[in-house]
Amino acid sequence: MLMIRRAITVFLLAILQSPPAAAELTVQILRGMAETVPIAIVPFGWETDSAAAWDVAATVQADLERSGRFRALPRSQMIEFPHQADAVDATDWRMLKVDYVVVGQLVRMPDGRFELRYELIQVATGERLLGTALPADPGALLPASHRVADGIYERILGVRGAFATRIAYVAVEGPPTARSYRLVVADADGANERIVFNSPEPIMSPAWSRDGRSLAYVSFHSSLPAIYVQTLKTGEQVRVSARSGINSAPAWSPDGDQLAVALSRRDGNVDIYLLSLATQELRRVTDDPSIDTEPAWSLDGRSLYFTSDRSGAPQVYHLGLAAGDRPQRITFEGTYNARPRVSPDGRELAVVTLDRGAYRIAAVNLEHGGMRILSNGRLDESPSFAPNGADIIYATREGGRGVLALVSIDGRIQQRLAATAGEVREPAWSPFVY
Repeated sequence: MLMIRRAITVFLLAILQSPPAAAELTVQILRGMAETVPIAIVPFGWETDSAAAWDVAATVQADLERSGRFRALPRSQMIEFPHQADAVDATDWRMLKVDYVVVGQLVRMPDGRFELRYELIQVATGERLLGTALPADPGALLPASHRVADGIYERILGVRGAFATRIAYVAVEGPPTARSYRLVVADADGANERIVFNSPEPIMSPAWSRDGRSLAYVSFHSSLPAIYVQTLKTGEQVRVSARSGINSAPAWSPDGDQLAVALSRRDGNVDIYLLSLATQELRRVTDDPSIDTEPAWSLDGRSLYFTSDRSGAPQVYHLGLAAGDRPQRITFEGTYNARPRVSPDGRELAVVTLDRGAYRIAAVNLEHGGMRILSNGRLDESPSFAPNGADIIYATREGGRGVLALVSIDGRIQQRLAATAGEVREPAWSPFVY
């Protein structure tokens, strides 16, 4: 119990002492796959000789390269620039040692909208593997380009791409005497930042609703910790829990009707509760002298994973929500395992584990019970799965300040998303929203 309380205290102090946050994040690939897929993304055709309304190919290339799984041919090395599959000479591209070629056109439609037409060709066989047209409003060419990258990623690797998804995170701005805390939503690559909520008091634990339309989070802007739900499209903010004591760690149920939260009630002990958003009805699901916190829902909504120190040190437990169900311990390796997050396929948990004196991100296999260490920092925390399960985003420290990082589920690909100045933390990856 003392270890969790100490961890909470240290975490709050770290937020209060955070340096200013920057306006954008930059991605640095630290390690990619040893054998990346060689691919050429040819600049898309456009209706005139003037600059295109958007460089679709550049966005697609940046997405695929940033994944750490592809190696794109530079435009300067391309010997032809076809825009349709029937104009691709596979022999030429084989000489350039690429496995796939992407060609396409950006077309302005009569109604003022655009259409992104693209095709994927396998060079070895000359086969057209993919041919699709995506409509896009004039102000939505960037997200539409991310969707092109998603389609190519999925066709080649067999895993749905997540480039068109978003991340939420907490940033801090201003001098120590006048801090401004920001809840930020950005594209998965850290670009296109949008401030959701500003406060002079700390913001913590952002969590996406399953439809991607709302965020739940903890804010201290009413002087005490309270849980809020904010609709992203309208900006409407609703306070859903401001009970005496601790209000923390909101997690959305799969149906979006409830939040699992950690509350301290009259006895002062922290336990897990289910909060109905429609009726404000509370159901207590843990009742133990220990601290039970950081709930995460199973995919079917019938059980929870959570952190508890009931064994003497923080470990992860699993609890069915049917009457009479009792918590079952999940983690047994090491003296500290916390902050469970369920993979999109329900087969694994991402956790924070104490590994050789450092806090790192690990994956726990729920079928076989084994654990593998994924990150290599000293103070890694707040893991969140990409909606395709291929990567985990988390918070860490670099050069004495908070940054975000990504690691692939097999640990082979590592990236940093650092603000040009300042501190960012508490990332949460959105679900698929299209």
